[in-house]
Amino acid sequence: MTTRDVRGRRGPQDGPDRAHRRPPGVDDATVEAVGKVSEALEATERARGHLYSFHQMTGRADLLLGEAVEMLRAAGHGAEADLLETEILGRNVIPGHWTFQIVEGYDDHYYRPFTAAEEKVRELVGGLRHLYEAEMKEARRTHGHTAHTARPDTTPPGA
Repeated sequence: MTTRDVRGRRGPQDGPDRAHRRPPGVDDATVEAVGKVSEALEATERARGHLYSFHQMTGRADLLLGEAVEMLRAAGHGAEADLLETEILGRNVIPGHWTFQIVEGYDDHYYRPFTAAEEKVRELVGGLRHLYEAEMKEARRTHGHTAHTARPDTTPPGA
């Protein structure tokens, strides 16, 4: 793929790198569909991050509760400390599961199969990542503008 520079000449210097150029024979509908699969995986990545936040925040809450139990006991409130220690401290967040088990189940049952399937689907576009976004960038950027270069290694005009 070549693009026009500010003088109207065409050349590869101002276009995307090889890792972001559409392979020959790949149509718009395929690029868009594969891009949508990757977008869905990105949403899953965010969900996974929230799941890890849930895991860490719940663990932190349990550690804080352990400190509170000790403080209640030291303050002479043994019955309340016993209640929290027996009923809440170390409790499963869902039957049979601590948060690490939920994270592991998500990773093994959903996340890893999804990433493998997305990688397989990307073979339709030569295995390229973010091809849809790369083409969007190429269409939206101002060619020749120093803040709109095609690649990180592109020397802006006049630099």
